[in-house]
Amino acid sequence: MVHRSTAWIFVLLVSVLLVGLPGESRAQETSESSFTPSTDINGYVFGDYYWMAGHHDSDIEGQNGFSIRRIYLTFDYSVAPNWSVRVRGEMNQPGDFTSGDKMTPVVKDAYVRWNSETGRHSVSLGIAPTPTWGVVEDVWGYRSVEKTALDLYKFGSSRDFGVSAQGELDSDGLFQYHAMFANGNSNGTEFNKGKKGMLALTLDHPSGVIAQVYGDLENGTDDGGRTTVQGALFYEADRGRIGLQYAHQTRFRAGNDAEFDIVSMFGAASITSRVDAFLRYDRQFQPNPQGPDIDYLPIARTAEANYAVGGLDIAIRENIHFMPNIEAVFYSNPEPGVDTPDTDLVPRATFYYRFGE
Repeated sequence: MVHRSTAWIFVLLVSVLLVGLPGESRAQETSESSFTPSTDINGYVFGDYYWMAGHHDSDIEGQNGFSIRRIYLTFDYSVAPNWSVRVRGEMNQPGDFTSGDKMTPVVKDAYVRWNSETGRHSVSLGIAPTPTWGVVEDVWGYRSVEKTALDLYKFGSSRDFGVSAQGELDSDGLFQYHAMFANGNSNGTEFNKGKKGMLALTLDHPSGVIAQVYGDLENGTDDGGRTTVQGALFYEADRGRIGLQYAHQTRFRAGNDAEFDIVSMFGAASITSRVDAFLRYDRQFQPNPQGPDIDYLPIARTAEANYAVGGLDIAIRENIHFMPNIEAVFYSNPEPGVDTPDTDLVPRATFYYRFGE
């Protein structure tokens, strides 16, 4: 479990960062006298026209229509030279293929952030991004098409309520860290005594190589707690990028721990100045008990799943993209006594646009 002393060690480290280096306070006083607060409002929207051309659930097969999968509206305010706040709201239409509810806004981010004078370290308090898959999502680059593997298969959350610290471990910014101590209940309300600790260490090399190791430890969940470890390796060049990711999670249950493994690999390349192509493949090595709860793409819980997506990214304008793509999930090694589920096949016309930037 995440021991109480671990929390105090983390708070102590954060406090040291906040105190800063000797003489820094005088520099702050000078800069604050000439500082002008600033406000920035921006956001983005993405969604699809989808067709469930094939699905293991006959009630879903054949469904089609327009869907908005995310609307972001972000408010950033610079309070002082080293202090800023962010409030971000999110809305989306239900992805369970049964609800006809209208979109309901939720708070995605709500935090205050301190940045060091050097700009190499920051500390955030509130509902803020976790270290779990931020780097992976940035390199994948197509959240508008699909979530990254740990997000899609519900291995964690992109947000949590707590205190986090991130920054650079060397003057060149090659080695980076992101640590967080939080409730472990995403952006929801805390309801148990357990907490979650997360840490990601990243190498971002000028050659285009990016490597990351990540681990978390959580207790107090309904199934007794869980731990996750992840390793990822990427390469970025001017005209494309490739990535490989592996994750293992243990979910603790009384006398019967559950183990889950995922491998994800992807690539993207420029075809012309306005058209890119992308391709991704994920392999789940055990049936996913939360598969039917995945929004917009429910997956069978009775067999191992192989996921693939491929498509084109057409930049109509810099901030407006049209992305025809096809998602597929095919199954193998079903549980004893269960037939192999039918393949899920979902052609989609995805749209994405940003504003306020």
